[in-house]
Amino acid sequence: MSVDVTVVGAGPVGLVLAAELALAGVSVRVLERRTAPDPAMKAQSINVPTAEALDRRGLLPALEQLQRETLGESGLRFTGHFAGMALDPGLVDWADPELAAHTAVEGARMIPQPRLEALLAGYAERLGVVVRRGVAVTALEDTGEGVVVGTDAGPLRTGWLVGCDGGHSTVRRLAGIAFPGTDPEITGYQAVVDIADPEKLADGWSWSPHGVYRHGPQPGRVATVEFDGGPADRTAPVTRADIQSSLRRVSGTDVTLTALRAEPTRWTDNTRQASAYRLGRVLLAGDAAHVHPPFGGQGLNLGVGDAVNLGWKLAAVVTGRAREGLLDTYDAERRPVGAWVLDWTRAQIGVLRGDPKSGALRGVVRDLLGTRDGTTYAVKQIAGVTQRVPLPGSHPWTGRHVPDVPLSDGSRLADHAHAGGFLLLDRTPGAVFAESARGRARVVRDDGTGVLGALVRPDGVVAWATDATDTTDAPDTTDAPDTTDPAGLEAALRRWAGEGR
Repeated sequence: MSVDVTVVGAGPVGLVLAAELALAGVSVRVLERRTAPDPAMKAQSINVPTAEALDRRGLLPALEQLQRETLGESGLRFTGHFAGMALDPGLVDWADPELAAHTAVEGARMIPQPRLEALLAGYAERLGVVVRRGVAVTALEDTGEGVVVGTDAGPLRTGWLVGCDGGHSTVRRLAGIAFPGTDPEITGYQAVVDIADPEKLADGWSWSPHGVYRHGPQPGRVATVEFDGGPADRTAPVTRADIQSSLRRVSGTDVTLTALRAEPTRWTDNTRQASAYRLGRVLLAGDAAHVHPPFGGQGLNLGVGDAVNLGWKLAAVVTGRAREGLLDTYDAERRPVGAWVLDWTRAQIGVLRGDPKSGALRGVVRDLLGTRDGTTYAVKQIAGVTQRVPLPGSHPWTGRHVPDVPLSDGSRLADHAHAGGFLLLDRTPGAVFAESARGRARVVRDDGTGVLGALVRPDGVVAWATDATDTTDAPDTTDAPDTTDPAGLEAALRRWAGEGR
């Protein structure tokens, strides 16, 4: 059966993308070579843009419940770490405007990846997404009219093909998209184990001439980093003996592990970015488009950001609401964010090394992270609240993820985004913006105070905003609206939501 879009990969990125497409009325199927969800330990948290993307789809209560099950009622504020140096919540300026604008999801960020994936699978299933497991892609042909996909279950036809199939992406390889970057120099392990003599390990992160290890904060959780040039075979099964040997080398102890309590993972600092996120009717998202060390769960968050950015754009092209050129903005908007994450993780490798020069650099960075400004800066970067899409306009909201917007009826703006699509916040007397948005955006009227109008894309990015009350018509000749002028709304709608009403 032919469908509009085929997504390869049923991890969090593929599931989010498939759900966004289904929500927009696009027929979609997901192919996954694995016969069951991956139980391995990976990301342990999500950043603010990821949590807010799921909040906009009505999943915040479920995320909050998962965090309670993970942390209990500890009230812990998530800050993260930089190169193993924990960021002290007490040093963070939580009143910083970029942090204070995004607090609604604070209780929904410490979510282990397997739990998140199960939540997303249920959500996608409710939207009618079918995941075909145990199906591996073996070939592809972009005909210009669609894509013929060869699989070990037979050929399939699809209008568009999106590879969300990880760092060793088959889709990327078959499409012939280059994957330049830097080679690995480390081997890392992560596991939850039973330890016969835990007193032999220090709590937190510890350095030695042989590498770095972490013990805790959850009971039995350990991680190691060795600068050994990378593993000979990253795909080989990870055993208890592998974890124990690495932990002994790095810690300099004879610590004994008696059992594995969760499927462990092996990782490296292989750091690469695809030369193109799109080639014809084939697109890439998530680790298929970029790989890097897993510090802070940045890969999961970067991939979900890809999915929510691509989902509504691809749906608009498939359904004829936008021209194909809209897809060019996917690479243009997401590539800079990916490049920044690659450099953020590369910098941590430089600080983690055990040589004297890196140790001296680590001391300088630790001093900086011991200041209020330094810690606040790092937490903002990890949280993702500084991300911005380069859109024209001078309003402070433009190009940023929409902040928390409480409404006078007791709801939040995010509560009106569960069905997807564009949102137009209109706080003007007489709803002067509503007519322009008819048929192209869901209008949310509000009598509260604050920004008078804002056009929010389906991915949560503000395309236009204004504090002005002048509604004088401006020349309708540009795709680059001045967002200090309410008349720029029509140009923003035309650019992103289409010509028709």
